[in-house]
Amino acid sequence: MARRLHVHARAHHRRRHVPDPEEHHRRARARDAARAARVIDFGLSDDQQALQRAAREFLAAECPPSLVRDTAKQPDGVPRALYAKMVELGWMGLAVPEAQNGLGLDTLALALVLEELGRVAAPGPFLSTQLVIAALVRAGTVAQRREWLGRLLSGQAFGSLAYLEESDRHDPAGIALRARRTRGGYALTGSKLFVLDAPGADLFLVAARTRPGSGAAGVSLFLVARETAGVRVRPEETIDLTRRVGELTLRDVTLPATALLGGEGKGWRLLERLLDLGAIGIAADSLGGAERALAMAVEYSKTREQFGRKIGSFQALKHMAAEMVAEVEPARSLVWYAAYAFDHRPREHARAASVAKARLGDVYARTARRAVEMHGGIGFTWEHDLHLWFKRARWNRVAFGDPDHHRERLATIDRY
Repeated sequence: MARRLHVHARAHHRRRHVPDPEEHHRRARARDAARAARVIDFGLSDDQQALQRAAREFLAAECPPSLVRDTAKQPDGVPRALYAKMVELGWMGLAVPEAQNGLGLDTLALALVLEELGRVAAPGPFLSTQLVIAALVRAGTVAQRREWLGRLLSGQAFGSLAYLEESDRHDPAGIALRARRTRGGYALTGSKLFVLDAPGADLFLVAARTRPGSGAAGVSLFLVARETAGVRVRPEETIDLTRRVGELTLRDVTLPATALLGGEGKGWRLLERLLDLGAIGIAADSLGGAERALAMAVEYSKTREQFGRKIGSFQALKHMAAEMVAEVEPARSLVWYAAYAFDHRPREHARAASVAKARLGDVYARTARRAVEMHGGIGFTWEHDLHLWFKRARWNRVAFGDPDHHRERLATIDRY
């Protein structure tokens, strides 16, 4: 005769030992109301939303595609009337402390403005100048700030970071330009390639090596004015018409000791931080550009007719647009977090910058390509404006390191 066993219910029978159990057969215990009401807000603050909204409205009115095309014909690629208005808004000093005549905002605010600049494919040396400003704020002497910071904030001068050389490396081993000690300072000899916004720059922040080797020790940063004897800038043609790049050649350029930014041989840590800021800036620009390309494609699909129907009703185009949205929207949080981490998470900012740059480089390129495909033949023509974003996406993908470089950097950071 079978014996009945009375089995008492245990915690593991209710599956409370695993995360997210499908069902609990007992009522939940009472929780502390204050603890339950605690919510983390991952959105923008009211002030940040107002800044982004104001930037979008301003650029929509002041930087139409016609201005971008006209600026592409100028040798230096700087729309000075537009930048004069940007100076009035205080944008050149967004992330500069108020004590140094800036607005005292953070990197996230700067990224929001860069996102809107990317949305309109704005030309000019905004990001390049921000990198030089950041270097002066972080490591500049009182004399260096007095000489250059006011001019950069007022739009009287523009800056550019010159670090890339023939090796096409973004690490200390890629810095080979020689800085030789002289009686009164230093003499620099060498070349920098693909210097962003070089044709319109008045001040170059040049990475050079003051000590033989290939490591971080020995990398120094120098402020080099364009009018210094021996400095030569040769514009280079690239696929992107909205930006200007050039080759910077230094032929025995003599600089005073006061041109050194930071300590001798101690410039790599600052340069690496500037490269992270540049990567975040390009990622933000890519986010805005991807959103604009998507909007242009969707709008065109609502008006273009084929076979008696709007092409937006075709399932293939619906799928393509859905894929674009599915990539662009999640990427936004990567940019925002990278900008936030740059100021508030010193142990995470390098990783966050590489994640954002790697992802947005691919997302922008794919979104722009799909937008061209949704437009059909007209998307490939010079007369249509979409090619401005398509070409900018190609440049953004490689600027400050392509996705492969940043994924390899991530593997190094995470010790894979």
